Amino acid sequence: MKIYLKTLGCEKNTVDSENALALLNGIDVEETQDIKKADILMVNTCGFIHDAKQQSIEAIFDLIREKRVGQKLIVTGCLSQRYAKELAKEMPEVDHLLGVNDYAKLPEIVQGMRKERIAAQKAAKEYEELPRLYAGGVSAAIKIAEGCNNVCTYCAIPYIRGLYRSRKPEAILAEAKQLAEQGVKELVVIAQDVTGYGRDFGRSDMLPKLLKDLCAIDGIRWIRLMYCYEDEITPELIRVMKDEPKICKYIDIPIQHSSDIILKAMNRKSTEHSIRSTIRELRKQIPDIVIRTTLITGFPGETKENFNALYAFVEDMKFDRLGVFPYSKEEGTAAAKMPNQVRSDVKQRRADRIMALQQKISLDNNQKYIGKTLEVLVEEVFEDGSYSGRTAYDAPEIDDGVLFTGLAGLKPGMFVPVTITDAFDYDLSGVCYESAK
Repeated sequence: MKIYLKTLGCEKNTVDSENALALLNGIDVEETQDIKKADILMVNTCGFIHDAKQQSIEAIFDLIREKRVGQKLIVTGCLSQRYAKELAKEMPEVDHLLGVNDYAKLPEIVQGMRKERIAAQKAAKEYEELPRLYAGGVSAAIKIAEGCNNVCTYCAIPYIRGLYRSRKPEAILAEAKQLAEQGVKELVVIAQDVTGYGRDFGRSDMLPKLLKDLCAIDGIRWIRLMYCYEDEITPELIRVMKDEPKICKYIDIPIQHSSDIILKAMNRKSTEHSIRSTIRELRKQIPDIVIRTTLITGFPGETKENFNALYAFVEDMKFDRLGVFPYSKEEGTAAAKMPNQVRSDVKQRRADRIMALQQKISLDNNQKYIGKTLEVLVEEVFEDGSYSGRTAYDAPEIDDGVLFTGLAGLKPGMFVPVTITDAFDYDLSGVCYESAK
């Protein structure tokens, strides 16, 4: 039996899909990239914001159009967790709808042992361990927790994925060792809130300890931290990042805004002062650190003055990497019911202004690398003999890349020294003169 699987959304969904494939591999179901050869069609959806929901719905309809007699269509993920009944009503062609907590049921569903069309149960109280069939490559996300306790007023994640559930350290380390044995060189540590790790166990020191243990694994070269809440970045975490050479001098801190009024309305624990203080300390302790953040423009009640203050804040802080999302009004969230909703065109215009500013900041930041030699992970080899890759300062898929020439015969997965010769808004270019490592 064969399955065609399309995955949408973030790295967490990618890991979920690999869990699903491992479960199905246990009953001799193999993945195929050819829809016509598949017995099962499956799409792992995203339901976080409006654009992601729309993309997921379009993907489902694409598979409905491709579906032939005898094929089974399964929809999984955040969208089906959140809107299972609505999707079932509007899409009779879908055979099964599974939520994010129901992947363990897949083998029985595929084998016809489970007949129910909808399975979207609430999250368990503890992290559910599932096998994983890693797709391959030198970079892999590793999930250390599921769910979220922060209940930001704009976010539906707690309603979709449940409350925060830390994964046991021994399970994380066992998976990391297995990934290293499969050739993974970079671990991207993910969760809805990475810095919340272990707090549901009644401890605040578990993340630094986990990172030290991950650093001890042979074969791993880079360890990258994503989705870190500013108010939970402790001095001990900073010390570990500073002292452990395997931990990339890179951190993703989604601050969302700088206005105390808007942050309070978002139910964020940070303030402008605390954000500035944390970033100042990170840059003091780790001078070469690269900081990524994300912002929301047009949150309900955001005035022109609030936005202008945010613009000035970005101009002052000079974040190395930055993304902006116009506020998305999500059903069931507190912010959706708030007064003073901002017009769509205003939200988008404000986001565009921030990104135009960031483009200039990014170019200035990149130009400081000209003439320096950076370690680059080779990711792609082109027909003309040139290469593309990333530095430790760049997360896969979302950050800058390095285009370079030089030595022949390099292969994906190699780490090579590249001398930077030019810088652009979001990329670098250079030459590799020395042998690969």
